Amino acid sequence: MAKQSIFGRISTLMRANINALLDQAEDPQKMLDQLVRDYTNSIADAESAIAETIGNLRLLERDHQEDVQAAAEWGNKALAASRKADELRTAGNAGEADKFDNLAKIALQRQISAEGEAKSAEPTIASQTEVVDKLKDGLNGMKGKLEQLKGKRSELLARAKVAEAQIKVHDAVRSIDVLDPTSELGRFEDKIRREEALAAGKQELAASSIDAQFNSLEDIGELTEVEARLAALKVGGSAQPRAAIDAPSPDTV
Repeated sequence: MAKQSIFGRISTLMRANINALLDQAEDPQKMLDQLVRDYTNSIADAESAIAETIGNLRLLERDHQEDVQAAAEWGNKALAASRKADELRTAGNAGEADKFDNLAKIALQRQISAEGEAKSAEPTIASQTEVVDKLKDGLNGMKGKLEQLKGKRSELLARAKVAEAQIKVHDAVRSIDVLDPTSELGRFEDKIRREEALAAGKQELAASSIDAQFNSLEDIGELTEVEARLAALKVGGSAQPRAAIDAPSPDTV
């Protein structure tokens, strides 16, 4: 029953459609992990059962071989006893001849018994050989399925890592989006704009102060002096200070 149970489990797992199972699973990763565990455990059980079945098969084959050899040996003994009986009977020793004929008959009976045992074991050996072959094929198939499962699990893990990396990159790009007022770059730009506005305000305030206004008057006075000297040059005068031009000469006093 144990062997049949193992064989049934192997057949069930071999027929399993992995892709369909993954498509129906709510969590493919958990499903893959569970399938890997199931196949690994079943492979270990199958290897143990197959080893036991092979051991029993080899014992049956050994017993069958011994029965075949025994049948051959008893046949040879029967032949030897029969020939001896014929020799004694030819020599006129009928009593001894009958004795060896009886030995020949006993050897033939044992030959028949050994042949019967060998023949009766042959169907069992054939059946067990078929079971072992199927178990081996199933075991190899399960190992192939297990490798397929491991490959799919590795693929799924790789895809998950790629997706995770893409999400991180996407989040990083969003975090430095200039149009995003909550981003660090946006806040930094806003800070610079405020500092620029403050500097402009200070300049405007400084320009509106009393000292600035007086400085502006001095600048205007300097420009007027320049214009006056330029006009004097135009009429052939000298470029003297305006105060000197306007002051009366000593002769006129």
